[in-house]
Amino acid sequence: MVYLGLGSNIGDKKMFIESAVLRISEITRTKVIRSSLLYRTEPWGIKNQDFFLNSVVEIETGLKPEELLKELKKIETSVGREKREKWHEREIDIDILFYDGIIFENDQVKIPHPELHKRNFVLVPMCELNPEFVHPVIKKSMLELLNESEDISAVIRLEN
Repeated sequence: MVYLGLGSNIGDKKMFIESAVLRISEITRTKVIRSSLLYRTEPWGIKNQDFFLNSVVEIETGLKPEELLKELKKIETSVGREKREKWHEREIDIDILFYDGIIFENDQVKIPHPELHKRNFVLVPMCELNPEFVHPVIKKSMLELLNESEDISAVIRLEN
């Protein structure tokens, strides 16, 4: 299984995430298995900006990590992401959190995502989908990581 983290904190946040999930389902040799609910979360890094909506999507894909990343970057652009500085607001952000159990790194991507174990906005929706999934580097489940997290930022599940 591959897990993707999605986030948006500008414009029609819900629409940006829904559009991204739809486009992910259209990637060749890729199938969306399920998505977490949406969560309202505090901004990370730069606090003086609007709240985020975040979710995690579980997919199956026949693409290699670098091929998948290339497709995800195309989706970000097609959905409307504009280039801004790191941690600034964004229409859509799609990160590869986990790719099966592999550990992979090149100039463009590091898998697992290097900071996810410190971020409740990732851990909470990951626990919704697969609390027993074990981080291949840290060797702890998502639930263990969430229980040990020092992140105090609010993660509030949106009602449908």
